[in-house]
Amino acid sequence: MTAELPEHSPRPAPAGELRASHDDRETVVEQLRDAAAEGRIDLDELGSRLEVALKAKTHGELAVLTADLPKLNSDGQSPLVLRGGMHGVSRGSGRWDVPGHVVAYGGWGGVKVDFTRVHCRLTEVAVEAYGEMAGVTIVIPDAWGADISGLDPGVGGLTDKTTPDRLPGTPLIRLTGAGGMAGVVIRHPNRWERRKLRRNPPMF
Repeated sequence: MTAELPEHSPRPAPAGELRASHDDRETVVEQLRDAAAEGRIDLDELGSRLEVALKAKTHGELAVLTADLPKLNSDGQSPLVLRGGMHGVSRGSGRWDVPGHVVAYGGWGGVKVDFTRVHCRLTEVAVEAYGEMAGVTIVIPDAWGADISGLDPGVGGLTDKTTPDRLPGTPLIRLTGAGGMAGVVIRHPNRWERRKLRRNPPMF
């Protein structure tokens, strides 16, 4: 039986009504400034949002100001967004810094995300893949694992050529998104890619 609170006891406020601290306001101010620097909002809008942020009294008032902006990852980085466009795009021919969240839109040219030359200290990397018209290909090292349960295969489907042989301490790719028309492929390196890795092994 659940005990009832006495009438004089204050009830917990909903999360959005919790009082905001100076640090909470400053975090939102920095996010708004970064968004303006990236061209996501113009200077007039930045000014109006900053004015509201500095006067905000609750978490709910602050949340409204950043609701239409990319969420920061736990490592403080914005998501890496790759768009295939008309000609396609590839990330991974050399070493690159892996954020906690990668978003890939296949577009008309396709996207390839290759993790085989990265040194990743994260335990998980969230990858959103949208195959669209040309598809998305994700290549992971043999020791890494993949969770594909969050992706909707759509018309193009999902092709999973990974093995369950993930080694302890290696990252997990948590795949979400949609296959679209062309689908999404996640796999380990093929024969040609392995040959390149042997000739020019990654230097961690």
